[in-house]
Amino acid sequence: MRTAISERLGIEFPLFAFSHCRDVVAAVTNAGGFGVLGAVAYSPEQLDTELTWLDERVGGRPYGVDVLVPGKIDSSAHDRRVHLMDAVPDRHRDFVTHLLTKYGVSAPGRPMSATADEMGRRVTAAGATGLIDVALKHRIGLIASALGPPPPEMVTKAREAGVPVAALVGTVEHARRQVEAGADLIVAQGTEAGGHTGDVSTMVLVPQVVDAVAPVPVLAAGGIASGRQMAAAMALGAEGVWCGSLWLTTEEAETSPAVKRKLLAASSLDTVRSRSRTGKPARQLKSAWTEEWDSGQESPGPLGMPLQLLLAEGAMARIGAAAEKGEPGAVELVNYFVGQVVGQLDQVRPAREVVYDLVSEFGEAVERLGRLTAD
Repeated sequence: MRTAISERLGIEFPLFAFSHCRDVVAAVTNAGGFGVLGAVAYSPEQLDTELTWLDERVGGRPYGVDVLVPGKIDSSAHDRRVHLMDAVPDRHRDFVTHLLTKYGVSAPGRPMSATADEMGRRVTAAGATGLIDVALKHRIGLIASALGPPPPEMVTKAREAGVPVAALVGTVEHARRQVEAGADLIVAQGTEAGGHTGDVSTMVLVPQVVDAVAPVPVLAAGGIASGRQMAAAMALGAEGVWCGSLWLTTEEAETSPAVKRKLLAASSLDTVRSRSRTGKPARQLKSAWTEEWDSGQESPGPLGMPLQLLLAEGAMARIGAAAEKGEPGAVELVNYFVGQVVGQLDQVRPAREVVYDLVSEFGEAVERLGRLTAD
């Protein structure tokens, strides 16, 4: 597949695989695609360890790093004089304790962790700086900014290192802002996608963004888990695709067994955009967690980011552990970020096999379209 972005990055297939799991990133990169490691869960020291591991296993092939830098942060999280968890209202803490008790999750209590403040700081521009510095010390081929325009420091440092900057967007207006901020590559992510998304579908969004930011290259994201869907994205003007949900059921994925079982059994109707995990609208599996927060009579309503993120992830750590022990209530509550393509994820396969099957199906789809106009 020869596109401007694949030639620029030196990859065989313009297939970008976003994952929080280094094993997935390595497998896709070594199969000819481009793995992108989500860095939000790591401290700078941990990220350095992960990237060193990748450097040793991809043989000089390029891969990327994605940092979470939201454009808007809950105002109460800006006060550095207090611990972030101290800014979480008691009624929200009490509601989580109520949910853990209601669903019989073992060892309910205040969903706090020793790393809550550190994790919260990472989802600010200042907090992401340490991750950016570490990433640019390694042989990465791309650094991506999610949720907001890349901060000036990120663009400047990436330029100095010769590393392109990518940015995820959900609207044409956001795409223009990202280019003005210095993004070299735009990922147009439709509402079908897992994680933080907007309201516009991929089929509508991609061609609009392609036209709005030309000649800046665009990747399509959201609703892409097969070669046919990749061919459709390329027909819309994208130079490649960015996939995340597709890798959650691979052998290498970090997905817990309890969540993986729910993913494999889910249909495309079993996802919802909810603020209950991060404080911003994020598509995820429907579960008792999303229902209780979004429509439960006792819900205080989600907080903004990063406070809701800290509150939810502390609780999900306990819920996930209980779900792995088979506790029914915990299984009802547990969920994960995933797009509507979850209905296509019905088996566990190696990531390399997923790449090759997708590329093969892409070729078949292009040939089929070619026959439509053949003499």
